[in-house]
Amino acid sequence: MMRVDTRPRRQNSGKAAIERSHAPHLQWLRGRPCAVVNGDCWGRMEAAHVDHAGGKGVGIKVADYKAVPLCQHHHAELHRGAKTFEATHKIDLVKAAAAYAAKSPHRGRWADVAGAPR
Repeated sequence: MMRVDTRPRRQNSGKAAIERSHAPHLQWLRGRPCAVVNGDCWGRMEAAHVDHAGGKGVGIKVADYKAVPLCQHHHAELHRGAKTFEATHKIDLVKAAAAYAAKSPHRGRWADVAGAPR
């Protein structure tokens, strides 16, 4: 007979998510042009998290400083496959995210985070 645990699930504190999030930086990214140069862009601008940049966990997105600005069209394309997206558009999203993070007026927020761009 299989045992079933019926106790309520313990919730995460949410602290890790709060430390990784920074809404002003994401808003700043949405004001930039699409990271795909000479692309067929359409739709509103969105801040696209680069999942393969590291730091993603179960129930935790990558940090907001690991995001790039993409139009709605390219953001949807990214979610269909990051490696294919990078090869098609000849863009290294990890390097692009680091470059945007280094230029962000909000970069002081993650200056003390190990591995974050300076």
